[in-house]
Amino acid sequence: MLLALPFPMIDPVLVEIGPFALRWYALAYIAGIVLGWMLARRMVALAPRIATQEQVDDFVTWATLGVILGGRLGYVLFYRPGYYITAPHEALYVWQGGMSFHGGMLGVIVAAIWFCRGQGLNPLAFGDRIAPVVPIGLFFGRVANFINGELWGRATDVPWAMVFPTGGPDPRHPSQLYQAGMEGIALLILLQLMVRQPALRDRPGLLTGTFLAGYGVARFIGEFFRQPDAHLGFLFAGATMGQLLSLPMIAVGLFLILRSKRAVTA
Repeated sequence: MLLALPFPMIDPVLVEIGPFALRWYALAYIAGIVLGWMLARRMVALAPRIATQEQVDDFVTWATLGVILGGRLGYVLFYRPGYYITAPHEALYVWQGGMSFHGGMLGVIVAAIWFCRGQGLNPLAFGDRIAPVVPIGLFFGRVANFINGELWGRATDVPWAMVFPTGGPDPRHPSQLYQAGMEGIALLILLQLMVRQPALRDRPGLLTGTFLAGYGVARFIGEFFRQPDAHLGFLFAGATMGQLLSLPMIAVGLFLILRSKRAVTA
């Protein structure tokens, strides 16, 4: 423990004025949505034009609802179904925490399909302009997890291990930062390099598939360092819930990547 790095004790509440409190976690959502929105407006301006910037503006509301409703519903169904069966009204208590990225992703996909049908847009092509900005939100979300001292890693003796306030006396991997680097920074760089290649933009579904597969792989690797949820533990073949939920993402992502290749060479 003497070799563990001190955990930076940052107040989870950024600003508090009377009953109003702005938390870092809420700020992470706001920053992810606003910066992603600004960058997505630039992405749709690239040739071939898939949508207008005004349509991106309209989609932000749909995406926000998809993230919040899907993320909460995903947490209830994937991580705590037994608890919420006994207290279903608490599923609405989003202020108590508990969000699932996989659920939020499904919520955004449903919102995007619904939005594209109403606007007459190609869902895969539209997704190729939206997917490259999603890692921004993932990065800020993982940083907020770190600031909150939650979702910490497994016990370890690496020199950069930390003792988290709610993680007991053992030094642990700062796995939130690992995931911020893989799911956020690395995936963002990869997708931004790809979206700037005209030949790749002409393959509907390629960027969407790359995001799905890329996130799935990054999350699967990150789970090897992250402590499983105490009420779930290790599941099938020693995998965590995060790893099991990432496998379908990888499969769908690879399918879209291969499908886009066949569409070009056909």
